[in-house]
Amino acid sequence: MTAKPRKTPRIGFDSGPAGGWGSAKSVGEILLREHIPVSGPALLAHQNKPDGYMCVSCAWAKPAKTHPLEFCENGAKATAWETTNQRADQAFFEAHTLSELEGWRDHDLEEQGRLTHPMRWDQTADKYVPVSWAAAFEEIGRELRAISPEKVEFYTSGRASLETSYMYQLFARIFGSNNLPDSSNMCHESSSVALPESIGASVGTAVLSDFQNCDCIFYIGQNVGTSSPRLLHDLQDAVDRGVKIVTFNPLREPGLKRFINPQAPGQMLTGKETQISSEYYQVRNGGDIAAMFGVCKALIEADDALHGSGLSKVSGSDAKPDDPANAAAVAFAASMRAVDSKHVLDHDFITEHTSGFDEFAAAARRYEWPELEQISGLTRAQMRHAARTYAASDAVLMVYGMGLTQHVLGVQNVQMVVNLALLRGNIGKPGANICAVRGHSNVQGQRTVGITEKPDLAPLDKLAELYHFDPPRWKGHTTVEVCKAILGGESRAFISLGGNFLRAAPETTAMEAAWRKLRLTVQIATKLNRSHVIHGEIAYLLPCLGRLEIDKQAGGPQAVSIESSLAHFHGSRGRATPASPELLSEPAIIAGMAKATLTQGNVPWDHWVADYSEIRDAIERTYPETFKGFNQRLFQPGGFPRPLPARERRWVTPNGKANFITPPRLFPQFETVGDEQVLHLATLRSNDQFNTTIYGYGDRFRGVDGTRRVVFLNTADIARLGFVDGDRVDLVTAIDPQTKRMISGFRIVAYDIPRGCCAAYYPEANPLFPLSHHDEKAKTPAYKLLPVRLSRSDAAPLE
Repeated sequence: MTAKPRKTPRIGFDSGPAGGWGSAKSVGEILLREHIPVSGPALLAHQNKPDGYMCVSCAWAKPAKTHPLEFCENGAKATAWETTNQRADQAFFEAHTLSELEGWRDHDLEEQGRLTHPMRWDQTADKYVPVSWAAAFEEIGRELRAISPEKVEFYTSGRASLETSYMYQLFARIFGSNNLPDSSNMCHESSSVALPESIGASVGTAVLSDFQNCDCIFYIGQNVGTSSPRLLHDLQDAVDRGVKIVTFNPLREPGLKRFINPQAPGQMLTGKETQISSEYYQVRNGGDIAAMFGVCKALIEADDALHGSGLSKVSGSDAKPDDPANAAAVAFAASMRAVDSKHVLDHDFITEHTSGFDEFAAAARRYEWPELEQISGLTRAQMRHAARTYAASDAVLMVYGMGLTQHVLGVQNVQMVVNLALLRGNIGKPGANICAVRGHSNVQGQRTVGITEKPDLAPLDKLAELYHFDPPRWKGHTTVEVCKAILGGESRAFISLGGNFLRAAPETTAMEAAWRKLRLTVQIATKLNRSHVIHGEIAYLLPCLGRLEIDKQAGGPQAVSIESSLAHFHGSRGRATPASPELLSEPAIIAGMAKATLTQGNVPWDHWVADYSEIRDAIERTYPETFKGFNQRLFQPGGFPRPLPARERRWVTPNGKANFITPPRLFPQFETVGDEQVLHLATLRSNDQFNTTIYGYGDRFRGVDGTRRVVFLNTADIARLGFVDGDRVDLVTAIDPQTKRMISGFRIVAYDIPRGCCAAYYPEANPLFPLSHHDEKAKTPAYKLLPVRLSRSDAAPLE
């Protein structure tokens, strides 16, 4: 099979609502394209069901009472993509050099189908050639033993099961390395840093029943239609019972506006739509802290006005009842339902459960409305209206995604969400919690079982006791630090448990050049991607069983487990016939490498591979409180919950309180602030991709088909900068001028996006992002906010 010809792009068509016939048609098309029109639907009937397999796409919760079809458009695409009848077999690799494959598009590489045999790069032929599993493990082990552990990177994508992840981190640590970067470093690490400081939990506190018990949802920086469409069922149910959904998002996304449920015959036949957002605020890229401060300011000033000087003992307010400015706040407060109880804030909760309120409230009062308006892109009236809706609600669910976490101020963004929730006690009661919507299927779970570069977050003493070795105590590499080490020549080996690291990482051009200097690259994968065709001096491509496939070991058919965004653990049992008899499971591959590499440790690798329940017993011994009764509860409908004290208003923080944490500034201190030629870029996913996996070169939701080389701009900015819709432009990074970073030949598309902002697809825009452009504490790459300049392009059209 060869790369597919490029088709003429089509731009500007009406996307219609999320779901509906567009979704049904898209699912049908991919089942046909992957040649599984019969087996695909039969398999999908088991997706996300209690005794079925867990979707390999998003991490959204799996309900105890399932819908007849418990999958979404993107989940169906992920299943079709993995169970395709197409094969990247030995004949394919014999026909193509890796130098040739480097010129292929991302979609075309993965479209070749499932990998079938273990392969080793042959330098003379510049091709992957077959190798036996025994020979592969032997050389990998020999090469690893020759490299210092601190120079070996053990990367993990979000798809690896709990069992696999536990084995992988144990392999790395017995080897002597804490370099365990993962895809969480690139997405929700800001949550993992922010939430423990604020509420003493590393993940969100929400459970699925909160969507049935809330009376308002604040939905911030998460595109449900593209990233987690099954969540639309819960949003639709909430809307149907009168819940107001208040959305903050730069682009007006169809999934946050209109939805037709493909599983509702009445809606499909009549075209009746559910209006998802009752209020939609188009905050500017990077304006989230200012927007939330505006809502908090409105609430605090209204509360001050109601209580006057009498409130000063609680909040430090110096407001006077007869102050004219205060009179306006009184009038605003009087419009809130909360005036009936003579308070806007929940002072009992604040006093009993929180710390830091006075400092935060003082900061909110101090900020002037014009500054908040200018940075957020919202008007004072809009922020006050959102505050009024919030104050009129008893149980508010805070939902957010990577639109908040992938920022230079990502940790502070997340802590502002918590601050807003704490003002009215909206954590730890039915319907009122923090919901951090994670991306990949088990990206949260792998952290729970030890995939972390931070030794203080891993149970090292327990691991030492169980497996008789001395764990390394030094801090390992985050994703950003891995990139620095590779660029600096300090890393010598990269083991990848899934994923497409080179496409996901920033500083793409320099990284690809440095990647070739690695001594060893090992890729455990199901399908071909760019991180495989660019390689180290010694390179292995090790094909594994997918989660959807029957995994038969010596102890019989095996099941694995994952953790959802809502911190519930679920069992998963494969149903599809394996793509090749040569495939090994991920646990078997890890065990094979470990046995060929390690000279210490007392781990029953072979017993674990024969029976995964023994791995789960080992996980339970390591984390007895979290995984109590693991094997017995594996297939409990709805999953079994991870204990989170914050759900019960018990705060595992140094001061035993939930903490208001005041951000020191509203916006990053870019040197380009005030330059009218600079736009603030955010990266996006299309509805035809999941993370770095590109299912097709279209985006039905944004009216784009046949290309991904587009940049979305406000019509006023297009005219102001001297362009017209359809012009070809180059995008150049406007910070860090010592290195020129540019992407060329992108087509301007007029779109409903705030002035001063633009958007382009991830990962095509990744070459623009400097490695230094990340959150200071979490090291999360700031893919949602980058200053760029546009110039007319001389590049030939390349779709």
